[in-house]
Amino acid sequence: METLDVTRAGGVVTVTLNRPEKKNALNPAMFRELLEALAEIDDNSGDRAVVLTGAGGSFCAGADLSEKPVTGMHKLDWMRFVQKVPRALHAIRQPTIAKIRGVAVGAGANLALGCDLIVAGQDARFSQIFVQRGLSLDYGASWLLPRLVGLHRAKELALFGDVVTAEEAAAFGLVNRVVPEAELDDVVAAWAIRLAEGPPLALSMIKRLLNQSFEMSMVEALEAEATAQAVALDSRDVAAALLAFRDNRSTRFEGR
Repeated sequence: METLDVTRAGGVVTVTLNRPEKKNALNPAMFRELLEALAEIDDNSGDRAVVLTGAGGSFCAGADLSEKPVTGMHKLDWMRFVQKVPRALHAIRQPTIAKIRGVAVGAGANLALGCDLIVAGQDARFSQIFVQRGLSLDYGASWLLPRLVGLHRAKELALFGDVVTAEEAAAFGLVNRVVPEAELDDVVAAWAIRLAEGPPLALSMIKRLLNQSFEMSMVEALEAEATAQAVALDSRDVAAALLAFRDNRSTRFEGR
């Protein structure tokens, strides 16, 4: 691809934003290629876990405002197209990890926040920079931020657009872990391998249940859990796990 580097190993697919000369800013080609890559991953049973990261020491500097939208497309239609990326990332069945080095700002920050897990190096920096450019929020920020950090903290981040350090992001609840830069690759690789070796069906259903939880009543959540658990109980993976537990050995999950 022109703007992405996609590699696969051991059930882990790594998607690297690859415009280092622009700090991996999102341009029209990258929007299209992210949609293509996410659709391909979602449709590939061999892809068990996803790592999203950036090349050249930065995660993503947001949208590349130096490149104009597709000629002739109304700005609202363009934004609806752009917003398909966070929608696809949210819907993808595999668990996703954002590996953050350097800056993750604007749409780049929200691309990271849309992942299921976030691991940041100590030098990472985050910002909802939109307001400083006279812009409103996009890429799912208005949905993600209140769920991650609460409404008042979300307003603080969005209304000021200040840069926050990795440690501050962890304290706010924006990221799962902050690790030394030298350990970032190893920590993310270990998490990704654990996910890739886990039960794909169960992981996808757990992810969906948690993502839907804020829109459901307790009664609805219990019904959704019952349905998911019934599917899991009828799977070969549960049968294999019970046999492995009996025999005191590890389980090899196949996603069936």
